[in-house]
Amino acid sequence: MALLLPLENRFPQWDETRGAPTGIVVLGDVIRMTVSFMRNEISIDSSASRLIAAVELQCRYPMARIVFAAGNANVVFNGRSESELVVRFLENLGVPSDDIAVDPAARNTIENAVNAKKIAAPKPGERWLLVTSAAHMPRATGLFRAAGFAVEAYPVDFFDRWLA
Repeated sequence: MALLLPLENRFPQWDETRGAPTGIVVLGDVIRMTVSFMRNEISIDSSASRLIAAVELQCRYPMARIVFAAGNANVVFNGRSESELVVRFLENLGVPSDDIAVDPAARNTIENAVNAKKIAAPKPGERWLLVTSAAHMPRATGLFRAAGFAVEAYPVDFFDRWLA
């Protein structure tokens, strides 16, 4: 697990002194889909810090839009999207539905980047944060850059078992 340390430390914590973000892109895989649909309640997993960070950021920067980039890679509940549950979760925590856009189609990080760029339609000079697990941030940022979507890293969900 110590091999994760260089990945997690690749991007520093986001510097908010440079100004407010225009928007926040949150990568998916935060909902336990099978449990959620079987129990008819939202069941979040260990990556829930992505959603918590999005809510915190949107509270600090109420003009920032949230783009949740995740569709359906689930083979059991094909056709049901993680996005529908995330919208409900964010609304339950007070995020206005008008401030949430979703990508219900993406199945992987490459599609997340391409689809999120289409949804966000970033303009020159805008600041978009990318919220994902710290260990996933280098790969995700690289894929967003390759898609032509300039994002600033906002790493969360650090792996701490190797610190104990």
